[in-house]
Amino acid sequence: MGFRRIASGGAFEPQIGYCRAVVANGWVHVAGTTGQGQTVVAQCRSALEIIGDALTEAGTDFSHVVRVTYMLPDRTEFAACWPLLRAAFGDHPPAATMIECGLITPDLRIEIEVTAVLPDSRAGETV
Repeated sequence: MGFRRIASGGAFEPQIGYCRAVVANGWVHVAGTTGQGQTVVAQCRSALEIIGDALTEAGTDFSHVVRVTYMLPDRTEFAACWPLLRAAFGDHPPAATMIECGLITPDLRIEIEVTAVLPDSRAGETV
């Protein structure tokens, strides 16, 4: 089914040595993504836009996300993001985990990682 890497041009990609997403065997693995802004909501919105762009470039969208992990340094800020997350995933909510942890810089309030399937793929299909 192929294998390709998708770079977003983010500053950390070349510094650390990773890419925004990898498409492999019908799956799309999007790296932990942070966004711009002063608040957790602004950063969440920005991260979702970056993830959406990667999913689109890979040939899929939020309705095909099967797994999401949210990482926040302060779990009490998570609820403020819920309306954005409900809007992004709509009627196709993925399996989800929220982890309270430190992020790469202290100004970051949320990091989001997703795994999706390609619409024309049999990955994840019940046999």
